[in-house]
Amino acid sequence: MVKLWQKKTRTDPDIEAFTAGDDPVLDLRLVPYDCAASAGHAKMLGRIGVLTADEVRLLTAELDAIAGLAKEGRFGIPREMEDCHTAIENRLTEKLGELGKKIHTGRSRNDQVLAALRLFCIDEAGRIRSAADALTAGLKSLSGRSGAVRIPGYTHTRKAMPSSIGMWAGGYAVALEEDARLLDFIRGRMDQSPLGTGAGYGVPLEVDRALAAKEAGFSAVQENPIAVQLSRGKFESTLVHALALFMLDANRMASDLIFFSMPEVGFVRLPEAFCTGSSIMPQKKNPDVLELVRAKYHAVLACQIQLQTTTAGLISGYHRDLQLTKKPLMEALDAAAASLAVLAKVVTGVEVDGAACAKALTEEVFAAERVYALVKQGVPFREAYRRVGKQYE
Repeated sequence: MVKLWQKKTRTDPDIEAFTAGDDPVLDLRLVPYDCAASAGHAKMLGRIGVLTADEVRLLTAELDAIAGLAKEGRFGIPREMEDCHTAIENRLTEKLGELGKKIHTGRSRNDQVLAALRLFCIDEAGRIRSAADALTAGLKSLSGRSGAVRIPGYTHTRKAMPSSIGMWAGGYAVALEEDARLLDFIRGRMDQSPLGTGAGYGVPLEVDRALAAKEAGFSAVQENPIAVQLSRGKFESTLVHALALFMLDANRMASDLIFFSMPEVGFVRLPEAFCTGSSIMPQKKNPDVLELVRAKYHAVLACQIQLQTTTAGLISGYHRDLQLTKKPLMEALDAAAASLAVLAKVVTGVEVDGAACAKALTEEVFAAERVYALVKQGVPFREAYRRVGKQYE
C-alpha cells in the first residue's frame, strides 16, 4: 500500500504532485505528534477489544521507534505517500504486516491530522512562551541595571515629558506578560482531542474518546464532530493572532531601539557583534537585526490573514483547502520564536549611555512639571499652562 485512499486508477503524476504540495516536507515536524496520537488511539482500540494487548504493545513500540527516527532526521516521507500519516502507516505495515493495517480502525485522516497538529501547536505555544519569558526577563534585567537613568519621553516623535529606561523596559515587559496570558488561554483551548470524530461525523464504532484523548496527551475531548472540523484553521489562526500581538510589541520595541541607538540620539549602544556593515561605506554599523525583527511582524500578520481567509466561505465539513493552513502556521511560529529570541539577546546586550541620556533632558521636557508647580501654588491649571506656554511661542 502507498496511499491510504488508493483506488484502482493510478493518479496522474502532475495532479499527485500538486495535491501533495509541501506536505512531505512540512509533515516531518508532525511525525512525533502523529505517533503520539496514534499510540493513544491504539491503546484505546486495545481497551475496546479491537486489538489484543500484544498487538498494542507491538504497535506502540514501533510508533516510538518511528518518532525516534524522526527526531534524529532519519525518517523520510516520499512524495508519493503525500504526508506523514501515510508514511507512518506504511512503515507499520512494512514492519508488522497485517497488524499495521489495523491502526486506522475507528479514525479518518481528518481527526488524525487534527490530533497531530494540535499536539504540535501545544508544544510550539510552549516554545513561544519560553522565548517571550526570556525577553521579559531581559527587559527586567535591563531595568535592574539602568532603570533609574532618565530619558525624554516622546509623543509625535518630539520630546514630551521625562521618562526613564526602567519605565520604557517595564512597559514592554507588562505588554509581553499580557500577550503571554492570551497565549496560555489559546493553548488551553487547543488542548482538546479530536480523536474519534472521524471525517467530521463520528465513526460507526463504539470508541472510547476520553481514553484516546488521555493516552494521546490531551486534557479534554472536543465533543461535537462538526465543531471539530469547523475549528480547523480557526484554532490555528487564533494561535497566530497571539503571535502577531507578540510581534507587534517586538516591532515597536525594535523601532525604539533603532531610534535610541542612532548616533544623533545615543541613549543606548548596540554591541558591535550585533551590527552589520555596508559593502560600500566602511564606517557603517547597521541595526539590521532590529530592522528584520520589525519586518517579521508583517510576515506573521500575513500568515494570520492567510489562515483566516483560507477557511472563509467553506461550507461545514472538511475541504482540501485546509491543507494550505499548515505552512503559514509553521512559518508564523518560526518567525515569532526566532524574533523573540534574538530580541532578548539584543536587550540583554545593549549598553545605556547615561551621559547622552542626561544631555537629552533639555529644559522643554520639564514644561509640564513647571505647569504643575504653579498649580500646586494655587494657580488654575489653564492659567499655569498659558504662562509656561508663552516661553515657547
